[in-house]
Amino acid sequence: MSYKLFRFLAICTIGVAAATSSIAWAQTITTFDAPGAGTGPGQGTFTGQNLQSVGAITGYYVDAGGVAHGYVRIGTTFTSFDAPGAGGFGTLAFGISQNGAVTGYYQDAKGAVHSYLRSSGGTFTSFDVLGALRTFALAINPSGTISGLYRDTSHVAHGFVRTADGTITSFDAPGSVQNIGDTLGLNPSGSIAGSYFDASQVAHGFLRTPDGTITTLDVPGAGTCCFLGTFAQMISQVGAIPGNYFDASGVGHGFLRAVDGTITTFDVPGSSGTSGNAVNPAGTIAGGYTDAGGASHGFVRTAAGVITTFDPTGAGTGPGQGTFPQSISPSGQISGYYLDANNVGHGFLVN
Repeated sequence: MSYKLFRFLAICTIGVAAATSSIAWAQTITTFDAPGAGTGPGQGTFTGQNLQSVGAITGYYVDAGGVAHGYVRIGTTFTSFDAPGAGGFGTLAFGISQNGAVTGYYQDAKGAVHSYLRSSGGTFTSFDVLGALRTFALAINPSGTISGLYRDTSHVAHGFVRTADGTITSFDAPGSVQNIGDTLGLNPSGSIAGSYFDASQVAHGFLRTPDGTITTLDVPGAGTCCFLGTFAQMISQVGAIPGNYFDASGVGHGFLRAVDGTITTFDVPGSSGTSGNAVNPAGTIAGGYTDAGGASHGFVRTAAGVITTFDPTGAGTGPGQGTFPQSISPSGQISGYYLDANNVGHGFLVN
């Protein structure tokens, strides 16, 4: 099982075409592998969802034994780590703050899943939502606030926010029967974006402001049945929310919800599905799209709507393989990972 798929299973159980170019955008793609990363299917190096402007990247790698370990990459220097008491699948890292603190989750030897905060100096703090069966930390902001998901004893998923003093508040969007996905975006002000399923199994995005107010987000044209709907992927420093939605025919399209609530939809021309995964304060979006054969590719979309596609050398071209952008920094760097023809993961950074 790939760890991208594991992340989804563990937590869960475009209308306007833009101008496009192939490689008109000036770019340098650097690929990397964490020391100790395995070279078999489902192994390798994977990136988290927070990329800092200084180039600090966090993520995890899966070794030859199928065990995951966290890492921080600054420049070309890797620091790997394991949460104390980690066993089972190991330690996964997803979020990194501007001061170098990292958050994620790990499995212990008994199979329980806990979240952690790792300070920039390497000190670990483990935590769980009270009464949770499993706790999944996913993002951290400069003030040390952490957002994530947890499963209760009935296996229902809920959102949570943990402040720097350790206070944890759980929440559910009105009408939610299940929080979903492996993303729960968090920005410096403490606003959170994510998604949930309602009782009819329709997906909706949401925005939760620091005072706890939750607003539901639905893209016009999103499907209203059977796991279709709107999926918010993250929230930018200024409050813009990118994501994807599935129409009534099950086709995915990208969208961006501006701070004023205006929603713009888009597709990579010729794609069979498009998703906006991250956006920076300038309005530049990084995301992925699938081709007719089911392979994934990266793209960057400027605030003016110009789309450029890209793939690191070595990205696989088979179904489920290819390029998976995860983050974009304020300065426009893009990080992510790709799966090669043998389904091995490798990290990349686009400058």
